[in-house]
Amino acid sequence: MDRVQKKEMVSSLNATFSETSVVVVARNKGLTVSQVNDLRRKMRAAGASFKVAKNKLARLALEGTDYTGISDMLTGPTALGTSKDPVAAAKVIVAFAKDNEKLEIVGGAMGATVLDVNGVKALAELPSLDELRAKLLGLINAPATKVVRVVSEPAAKLARVFAAYGDKAA
Repeated sequence: MDRVQKKEMVSSLNATFSETSVVVVARNKGLTVSQVNDLRRKMRAAGASFKVAKNKLARLALEGTDYTGISDMLTGPTALGTSKDPVAAAKVIVAFAKDNEKLEIVGGAMGATVLDVNGVKALAELPSLDELRAKLLGLINAPATKVVRVVSEPAAKLARVFAAYGDKAA
C-alpha cells in the first residue's frame, strides 16, 4: 500500500467515524474468509459495516472524531463494526460472536462514551431504532382502538338484546 492509498484509507475511515453513531472493535482470532464474508453480509443487511483496517491507519483516522478513546483497543488483528443506528452493529457482532468464538469483542464507543465488552453486549440487548418506532406507533394506536371499542360496545350490546328477543319470538 503506497502513501496515496494510505491517505485515502485514512480519509475514508475518518469520514466513516464522523458519520457513525457507534463503533465496535472486534478481534479476529482465525475466522475464515467465508465467515468474514457472512458477517459482512449480515452487517450490511442490518445497515452496518464491518471493516478490517491497519491499526496505525485507524488511529490516524480517529483523530478529530468523538471516537479517539478507542485508540488503545486497536492492537492485534482488529476489525471495526460501525453503524448509524446506535445498536445495529453491536447486535450483529454480539450475535455472530456467540456462534463463533474466533471473533472476540474488545469494546467500542458510542460517541465520546467508551464501552467495554459488557457495555457492547448491553447495547446489543437494546431495541433497534425500527423496533422503538414500532412500539411508539403501537402506543399511539392503542388509545384510538380503545376509544373505538368503548364507543361501539353499547351498540353491540343493543344488537345482542335485539337478537335475544328475536330468538325468543321465533
